[in-house]
Amino acid sequence: MEVDVYTIPETSRLPLIDETSALGTAAPKDRLISVLDQVEMRVERLRRDTIRIEEEKDSLLSTLDSVKHSELLSEISECDKDDIARYADRILARAMTVEVAVRTDRDTQQEEALYQVNLLIDQLVVSVHEDTVVAHSRCQTYMNACTSQPEASSGTDRNFETAILGCTLDDQKRIKKRLQGLLDYFAKLNVTTYS
Repeated sequence: MEVDVYTIPETSRLPLIDETSALGTAAPKDRLISVLDQVEMRVERLRRDTIRIEEEKDSLLSTLDSVKHSELLSEISECDKDDIARYADRILARAMTVEVAVRTDRDTQQEEALYQVNLLIDQLVVSVHEDTVVAHSRCQTYMNACTSQPEASSGTDRNFETAILGCTLDDQKRIKKRLQGLLDYFAKLNVTTYS
């Protein structure tokens, strides 16, 4: 069995504050601020890496779901279907042992704005089963609200735009990626919007 070993390269270690060292002519405050600047950069890198891992986990879970619902399953025997299902379930159980999260601090207004955005997107997802063309058009108007250069042919949903502008920057980035995932899904279905 392989075990992942995480080691910190010597060059990436954080600086220690050595009270006895004469590190040049820098004032103590400047030395401390320099250390804090380095720590802040590492925290931001850690947040980015964690978000990337979170997205990778979501992608893996999505792939497992598509395997479990693949049309290819109709072309194999029941015994083979059971083998595939057990294998996928084992991988899913293993994937669920990984917990990653980046917490975003929000005030009450940002929480409400995020709630509104999620509600609108959830309604969009439900509408996909009713009318994919209308859902695709609405998704594009939501995406237009997230970008400074919207697609001119589809317009912008002003209610969605108002809600997303009330969200934190981190939430806006996640929402845009979520909408892009939906647009990619529509592309796979070869859905076109009204002309």
